[in-house]
Amino acid sequence: MQKKNVILTKATPADLEAILALQRLAYQSEARIYEDFGIQPLRQTLEELRQECARSVVFKALDEAGKLIGSVRAYAENDTTYIHKLIVAPEHQNQGLGKRLLEAAENAFPSPRFELHTGHKSIKNLALYERCGYVRFKEEAGRPTLRLVYLEKWVTRTPTV
Repeated sequence: MQKKNVILTKATPADLEAILALQRLAYQSEARIYEDFGIQPLRQTLEELRQECARSVVFKALDEAGKLIGSVRAYAENDTTYIHKLIVAPEHQNQGLGKRLLEAAENAFPSPRFELHTGHKSIKNLALYERCGYVRFKEEAGRPTLRLVYLEKWVTRTPTV
């Protein structure tokens, strides 16, 4: 069931502390899956986040009370948009918000190709991305218990006149 009163908008620098706090909360489940609480999203500092966001478009999702419940980041290089750190508050997962955030990131760029990655045991993430048209194209070692699965999506855009 998708929440209707969720507002998606671009984040501002003032939102970054709340986004970092939500990131740490949302990635707890990933850390448990891999039995590794040293993963980068849990170690990221506010300054690192500021630097990362300086070159990215950052979207935030707010509930009807204005509380941050999701976020995603994306940036483009050449003909590819890289989407990363798609996060949804645990109590709002499995309601379509991740898909909406992913679509917002895709729609922000005219790229023909989109790329993202997740861990090999992140079954829900992999299922979401594959439902949204992403295809696995590469896998590589990350941390000792984690292999990163890279997925891509190619789109053909129809010119508007």
